[in-house]
Amino acid sequence: MKLTKKTNILIVGLGLMGGSYAIALKKKGYHVTCITRSQSSVDYALEQGIIDYGTTEVDPSLVGEADLVVFSLYPRVFLDWIERYQQYLKPGAVLTDVTGVKTSVVYRVQELLRPDVEFVAAHPMAGREVYGVRNSAGVKVDEANYIVTPTDKNTPEAVALIKQLGEELGYARVSELSPEDHDEIVAFVSQLAHCLAVVLMTCNDLQNLENYTGNSFRDLTRIAHINEDMWSELFLMNREALLRQMDLFRAQFDRLRGQLAVGDVEAMKDMMRQSTVRRDAFDKVK
Repeated sequence: MKLTKKTNILIVGLGLMGGSYAIALKKKGYHVTCITRSQSSVDYALEQGIIDYGTTEVDPSLVGEADLVVFSLYPRVFLDWIERYQQYLKPGAVLTDVTGVKTSVVYRVQELLRPDVEFVAAHPMAGREVYGVRNSAGVKVDEANYIVTPTDKNTPEAVALIKQLGEELGYARVSELSPEDHDEIVAFVSQLAHCLAVVLMTCNDLQNLENYTGNSFRDLTRIAHINEDMWSELFLMNREALLRQMDLFRAQFDRLRGQLAVGDVEAMKDMMRQSTVRRDAFDKVK
């Protein structure tokens, strides 16, 4: 199975990421429909021409026409949707998602699904600090990663389809990880980063900091403007991996603190040089 202009694509959850998918796919000429809870989101998407049709109801006929269904929902809402509505999916439909955790979602969805429907998980790592379909045009994917996380229950054809989806969406790099490796890496590069931003914004009660800070503090805390419902759910669903990364960070922070306390300049410089070398690798992949 390959994506063609005859492929019917249904997006469930037309928020920031669902909207970004719709925009990119409509620009490529695909037929895109949506189910989302807000009528105003449907109205906006229709006015902007980023979907062909949308509804706030789970319409059995609309679900049954979809060849590819993209779920842009909170993880627990996604699991509930599968349990309640999967009977409407057409045989042979392929499902994917945008969820930021995998092991606690992928295996459960695959366990719940009918055998004639296939779920290949993916994680588009291109979010923003704002929400909703009205902000989805600002999602930048041309330097972003798109990670596909198949299991042994997936067919090569369906995995190839979801990789093709990432390419059609315009992501700079499409890669593949196991759900377990994904969660360990994302605990570090995404979830820990959000933890640090939250802690930086809450560890000191100095007032009017916005009047005195430079770009370094602003850059480090950009993601502190955070959706507490979504991120607390993601943290809890990836708890063990995130705790491991928090412990690693704490150990390195204590190491640097110890070097500072005793005035070990060379040890601090060694850490800084290692930091610079590792950060350079990010610039080389742009």
